[in-house]
Parts: sequence; structure tokens; C-alpha cells
Amino acid sequence: MTEYGRSFYKLSGSGNDFIFVDTRSEPAGPLETPPVVDALCARATGVGADGIVFVEPPHASPERFSIRYLNRDGSLALLCGNASLCSVRLAAELGIVEAGEDFAFGTGAGVVHGRLTERGPEIDLQPIRDLDPSAPIELEAGERRLGFAMVGVPHVVVLCDDLEALDLVGRGRPLRHHPWLEAGANVNFAARSGDGWLYRTYERGVEAETLACGTGAVATAAMLAAWGEAGDSTTIRTRSGLPLHITLRRGNGAGVRPSLGGEGRIVFRGQLPAALPGLG
Repeated sequence: MTEYGRSFYKLSGSGNDFIFVDTRSEPAGPLETPPVVDALCARATGVGADGIVFVEPPHASPERFSIRYLNRDGSLALLCGNASLCSVRLAAELGIVEAGEDFAFGTGAGVVHGRLTERGPEIDLQPIRDLDPSAPIELEAGERRLGFAMVGVPHVVVLCDDLEALDLVGRGRPLRHHPWLEAGANVNFAARSGDGWLYRTYERGVEAETLACGTGAVATAAMLAAWGEAGDSTTIRTRSGLPLHITLRRGNGAGVRPSLGGEGRIVFRGQLPAALPGLG
């Protein structure tokens, strides 16, 4: 008979998918080691995910809980927008919060406020920092503008003519490691589609394209607004075809404070084997 260990949830935020483990009463232990994270996130042989999220006790009042997110390669990401949206959904499922309640939770990038609405989860992030609409990185053919923004984690945004003609890995990987970006960055490519916007993301830590990136959508919306291409309320369609809704709020000397709404869907619940993969 197979022995089973920890319970987990698989959640999807517009195709950006995660393994969630409730570690409020039992620490993550070996689940947070890079070989185990990589093995569990593997598409063909594991659960399959872009990363793993630990739901932890709150850091301080008034937080109801906190989350810690590890990319597929085991590296720590201070913030993940879609993981935060998914955590709002899961918090209601676990009975930590109630639907419709406005609450605070902790992330590596500071306190985030969230709520589960009839339309889905929404979050209010910390102010955008280091917004630079004209980053000193040379453009290539088919690119019109390039900027940088810190949305908890660093993002490059490139305004393109055609996303389908884009060699995302061939262009995204060198940009992700560009010398001007001391710690590297996620790279987002945006293009107009009819009267709306599409974007694609090369995500660091995953080192590949993901179907969506919440903080990338926020960075893209902020850059489009800074370039005069969009207003302070923007809907951007992800590679999965699902929309993310971004609102930028200004004033009170606090900079630009973004809100993000989108999908946070529980795909299934399961149990991990007692003998975890990746531990030799």
C-alpha cells in the first residue's frame, strides 16, 4: 500500500499554475529544497506547476496569513501576482477569510490587500517603484519602446509590433540577463490587438514563457500608461487567452498603487507521496 504525506492544492491563475501547501501548523521542511521543488513542478513527471506556494502564519497584525513563493528552480520570488490572486481564493476555501471580506496578507514584498468578489479574486499591491519608461537597452527590429518597473519583482516591458513573430526565448533570455539589470528581470512583450492589449512573458526562475504573469501585467499596464498608450484602467489578455484587469491609482504622495483582478481557480486537491521525489 502506498503511504501518503502532505496534502496540497493545485491552483491556476490564468494558466500561471502553482502547488499550494498549507504550512501554518507544520513547516514546509524538505518541500522547500530546490530538488524537491523542481521535481514536484516538473510537467511530465510531477504535479506540474510554475512554482510552489507555502501558506504560512501572518508576519504581523493585521495580516490574516502570509505566503512564500518559490519559483520552479527553487529560487525565492518576493512577489507573484497570480499566486497572490490564487491565495485569496484558497484562503476562502480553507476558511481563513470569508468571501467578500477585505483583508491583508503578507508577502516577501510587503503587505497585500485582497478580497474575493463575485468576479473573482482582486488584490491591491504596494506602490510601483523605479518606473523608467526609457530604460537604456537597445531596441531590436519590431520593437518600439522599452521600459523598466519594479512591481515587487523587476520587470522589463517591450512594446512590439507583432507578438506572434516574436522569438520569445531568443529575445527574452538575453534581456533577462542584460548587464543593466543587476539582479536580472522578468521580460514582458506587449502589442496592441484591436482595441485591447496582449502580452507574453519570459519569467525568471521558470526560465521559459509562462501563460500569464500577474506582476508582469501590472508592469505592462503601468508602462503603457507612462507611454501614453493606455489609461489608468487596462485589461490585458494573457497567453492563455484569459484577461487580467489592472487599475492604477495615483495621488497622496504614495506613487502609483496598482490593483489586479483575474482568475484564481482551484484545479484539484491531492496528497504527496511520503517519499518525496528529488531527495535521492
